[in-house]
Amino acid sequence: MIGKTISTFPPLTEGTLKKRYKRFLADIKLDTGELVTAHCANTGPMKGVLYPGGRVRLRYSPSPKRKLDWSWEQAQVPSLEGFIWVGINTSLPNKLVRRVIEEGFLNKQLGENLEIKNEVVYGIERKSRIDLLLTPKEATPDSRKIFLEVKNTTWVKNQKALFPDTVTTRGQKHLKEMMAELPSSRAVLVPCISRNDVEVFAPGDSVDPEYGNLFRLALEKGVEVIPCSFDFHLDRITWEGIKPFDKREQCS
Repeated sequence: MIGKTISTFPPLTEGTLKKRYKRFLADIKLDTGELVTAHCANTGPMKGVLYPGGRVRLRYSPSPKRKLDWSWEQAQVPSLEGFIWVGINTSLPNKLVRRVIEEGFLNKQLGENLEIKNEVVYGIERKSRIDLLLTPKEATPDSRKIFLEVKNTTWVKNQKALFPDTVTTRGQKHLKEMMAELPSSRAVLVPCISRNDVEVFAPGDSVDPEYGNLFRLALEKGVEVIPCSFDFHLDRITWEGIKPFDKREQCS
């Protein structure tokens, strides 16, 4: 199961990052020498993975419906192992987590599910959308529906994956709304660790202490945490299993 390919695609195109700007744009010099502008789906600070002058991988998908033909998919970053590739496309984590659920890799944690829905409206004011809503099969011991929130996680310190990498009022709100679904439903937070050089997950207290406090409160209330790890390659993404988690970024 570990190392199994869960997504394949045509080989990506490699180049060098010149600059990232206006949140959505990145100028990249391809190995052919051509300079292109790519769409950057990750609008956050990309702490620990944004390295002008570093190696990157792009997907070429021209379409009349797209303003840009290129999309930035992966970034090469320094690691204790030398260099590794990190997935930076924030549209992928929900799809990857759904895939491992469908493959049965999380049956021990979630049970078998009859139905999976994407982006279902929920929340205290009914103004939010849960990433995945799972309906268990009738034979599942816990028949409660599962509200599952996915968080793309790329920032790493000392082999510890951290989320968030900046203050996130949206993430804070999600934790509050997930707690509100208890105990009539299950609430599950899935950090999608888009790199394979980490040993453990923890909340990013140093950048958003309020998120860290809410994370610990959520654990006390019964929110479950399942950090899922993936490895990114030139033409595929592999499943690397579930990682343990700490309650704090710095553990005494």
